[in-house]
Amino acid sequence: LDNVLTVKEVVINVVSYDMVQQVSLSSTEYPKGVNEFEKAGFTMLASDLVKPARVAESPIQMECLVKDVISLGTEGGAGNLVLCEVVKMHIIEDVLNNDESINQEALDLVARCGGSYYSRAKSGFFEIPKPLSTLGIGVDAMPDEVKNSMILTGNDLGMLGNVEKLPSAEDVEAFIKNISERYPNIKEATHREKHKLAQNYLSYGDVDSAWKILLS
Repeated sequence: LDNVLTVKEVVINVVSYDMVQQVSLSSTEYPKGVNEFEKAGFTMLASDLVKPARVAESPIQMECLVKDVISLGTEGGAGNLVLCEVVKMHIIEDVLNNDESINQEALDLVARCGGSYYSRAKSGFFEIPKPLSTLGIGVDAMPDEVKNSMILTGNDLGMLGNVEKLPSAEDVEAFIKNISERYPNIKEATHREKHKLAQNYLSYGDVDSAWKILLS
């Protein structure tokens, strides 16, 4: 914090799994004047627009101007919020896809948690389809018995609301006919039974079939 307040410039170096042990070592409370780059075995790279050096081993380095430092309290562990303007970003080619977007798997980010705990981001990755090119119908456009279901969860409703339009009556009828051998009583099933069956399809990501069951 002393450096931040004195220089008013910083470099934010993102941490990958390959360097996390060195980062942990650099967090040691060394006396003022000790070069933490040398202590942790990191390579210093001169920045282009700010005074502080960059960490060569970091896959993404952001040169920043400090705009404000907000104290979050006076008690132990309260911390400070440092607001910065990124003036230049450096990204190594190894973490870029062919279209120059970030490859999250290759980046292999690590986050600092409480105490001695860290979290490896890619271990928990999963994808959710985003309605970027289309508009999902939303929960408010669903039939009342669906959006007020006692079975379907918030995540279930989120998946169902992500479709651009509901299946047609003809498509629903054709689907129900197709699964009638496996579920011969599907047409006479209660809302609860249909919702449980639809939820099962949702667990496999089959939103279209789930809707056809709910609308049958």
